[in-house]
Amino acid sequence: MNEVQKEKLVRALLYAAVALSIVMLPIIVVWVTANGVGAISLEFLTGRPYRFEYGGIYPQIVGSLYLVSLCTLLGGPLGIASAIYLAEYAPDNVVTRTVRFFTETLAGMPSIVIGLFGLQFLVYYLKLKTSLLAGAVSLSFLMLPWTIRASEEAIKVVPREYREASLAMGATKWQTILRVVLPAAVPGIVTGVLLGMGKAIGETAVVWLTAGSGLEAFVPRTLRSPTGSLPMYIYLLATQGHTAEGLQNAFGASLVLLVMFMAMSVSALLIRNHYLRKLGP
Repeated sequence: MNEVQKEKLVRALLYAAVALSIVMLPIIVVWVTANGVGAISLEFLTGRPYRFEYGGIYPQIVGSLYLVSLCTLLGGPLGIASAIYLAEYAPDNVVTRTVRFFTETLAGMPSIVIGLFGLQFLVYYLKLKTSLLAGAVSLSFLMLPWTIRASEEAIKVVPREYREASLAMGATKWQTILRVVLPAAVPGIVTGVLLGMGKAIGETAVVWLTAGSGLEAFVPRTLRSPTGSLPMYIYLLATQGHTAEGLQNAFGASLVLLVMFMAMSVSALLIRNHYLRKLGP
């Protein structure tokens, strides 16, 4: 096989990989929709679960939104601040490289390990109990590395000329970062936060160990209350359900979770495009 043939083979394999990636999403969406649309009703979306496989998923919807919102409030600013330090202030030495290594390691760490840490440290040692707060803090551990790495790369690709022009006009380094660098890096930062939120909203093991059983029939009223979640509800019905209605409810909850994720993705895309238009061509 000569070099031209190798090039054609590699290109064909890349095209096949792209085509497979594009096709898989519609297949999953159509499959979940076909199996779950029959469960969707006003009663299902506003009701509460009872007798394990029956009722609605309102507490699970609200619980998932609470968990993702709180973990984003905790992990988002911390991740962006860490990225600013690593990109703009940290010297290139062994300590900085070690921090980046551990950040990347945390991104690939099994979620069950983080869940076990959250159970022992947050639930038992800090006595937060199995609660919304413990679950959100544990999920923020999962969100942090995605936010840090994406935000750091977004900040690094901002042209040096932007910084030099701002400093030449008398702005301080922090003013330059706040008013010039961060607005230019917003599209990449939004992508990083979205990746973290997507990781958090579909998490099962961490939520089970720190937030609640997933079948709670009430909306959490305080940060110390246990909370239900859609991923745990889906997992329990799919693995322990014994009726056709229970399996259909699992697919219905999956469809709701998919719609929530797609809404987050579209919102992030609109925000990113808005800032790209502000930056100009």
